[in-house]
Amino acid sequence: MSGHSKWANIKRKKGVNDKIKANVFAKTSHLITIAVIEGGGITQPENNVKLRLAIDKAKSANMPKENINRAIERGFGPNKMMLKEVVYEGFGPYGVSFLILSTTDNSNRTSSEIRNLLDKNSGKLGTQGSVSYLFKKCAFVSFQKTEIKEDVAFKLGEELEAFNIDEDESHIFVFFPFSNFGLLKTHLANIKYDMAEIDYLPLSPIALDSEKEGRVLAIIEALEELDDVQRVYTNIC
Repeated sequence: MSGHSKWANIKRKKGVNDKIKANVFAKTSHLITIAVIEGGGITQPENNVKLRLAIDKAKSANMPKENINRAIERGFGPNKMMLKEVVYEGFGPYGVSFLILSTTDNSNRTSSEIRNLLDKNSGKLGTQGSVSYLFKKCAFVSFQKTEIKEDVAFKLGEELEAFNIDEDESHIFVFFPFSNFGLLKTHLANIKYDMAEIDYLPLSPIALDSEKEGRVLAIIEALEELDDVQRVYTNIC
């Protein structure tokens, strides 16, 4: 393994912080609805990997079953929501780049909110392709060390063709090609995992001192507090 990853710690802690935000139910509901829409109306989690992962996230946030069912229903039929997934690209201070993943029914509103927030924080909204080339789209799955043995994690990594296995004090992270994301349905059937998501890894990460990093993390948190923003990826290490 590559040692105690500062990036992995930030990723895990931000995942925990997401659970206590006031709008977490609304955000997670959108993830469920998007999964049904993109899955062609498939509402069975066992046949729709993205839906399964979204429901797992909802359950980890203690979302009531009726909320989950309503989110599924909004993904098909005559009352289907016109949601779509949009990735915005932006720049922050100190040479920092952002990929901003959103689910929205009004991309003009969402882009305006993101642009205004970045403008107020010495950043700017970029055009399509201005930042994405700095990141590698992949997927990752994390396990609590109390729930999985190291050799099992390595075996799973081999099956998923993982390009990196990392760890922090309490978790093991397996990073693998996005093209193998659908294989999780089979390989995680009997393994308890903490979180599994699509990810964007920076190809040339940059280091900042604690003061500058704190400012960037504050911008990320402000972005993720916007109703339509699901996740923000950055190139800081």
